Amino acid sequence: MAPSDTTNEKIGKDEDPINDKPMPLMEHLLELRRRLMYSAGALLICFFGTYYFSDRIYLFLAQPLRDIMIARGEPPHLIYTALYEAFFTYLKVAFFGAAFLAFPIIATQLWMFIAPGLYRSEKKAIVPFLVATPVLFVAGAALAYYFVFPAAWTFFLSFQTGTGEDGMKIELQAKVSEYLALVMKLIFAFGISFQLPVGLTLMAKVGIITSKGMKRVRRYAWVGMFVVAAVLAPPDVITQVGLALPLIALYEISILLARYVEPKQVES
Repeated sequence: MAPSDTTNEKIGKDEDPINDKPMPLMEHLLELRRRLMYSAGALLICFFGTYYFSDRIYLFLAQPLRDIMIARGEPPHLIYTALYEAFFTYLKVAFFGAAFLAFPIIATQLWMFIAPGLYRSEKKAIVPFLVATPVLFVAGAALAYYFVFPAAWTFFLSFQTGTGEDGMKIELQAKVSEYLALVMKLIFAFGISFQLPVGLTLMAKVGIITSKGMKRVRRYAWVGMFVVAAVLAPPDVITQVGLALPLIALYEISILLARYVEPKQVES
């Protein structure tokens, strides 16, 4: 290596330092255990808090269905058919709520564990993605709750029939556990799917993909969005389209972001 190269490398390291010190493997494991204990403690504290309000959280999740039932002139109700069903449903609600509330603390502990081993430039590059991840997840969950749920529940309830001449009536008797499972599936499906710009932009930044390549496969990506929606969403057109269209929009946004962050090619 030429002396000038050595000097440039030294200057680069001085300008982009790693704020870390050498540690034995055992100390790294102890540090990891401490971060995991803090995360588990935060999750446990949040769990007790959310369990206290689990009935109110569940009623909030069931609010879209309640509003549609009232609008249709039906008494809003959900049922459970096993003695322990409601109890375990509230436990699941408390756990999901605790995971949501404790996520910032858990993410902070993870960041405190890995950040000392990163260069300053790497930290600046990762921080925007860490901030965007929960924001996009909440945006996806909000889209599902405020727009997709009302449309989907209206569609499902339309299959009820009143008592006709034959005396046959088809009526929804939704179980609390099944409703929670469907709601949480959709919330996580929309929240995780909305991480698409984060993943694509990060891959573009490290040079795995390019904005031009994303444009070339755009038509295939659009078809893939509908396939993903068909897998993640319930088998109704409203929910699938409600997930696929935002994914297509996010893909187009990802192309613009990839063009901004991708490494610039230096002409020789």
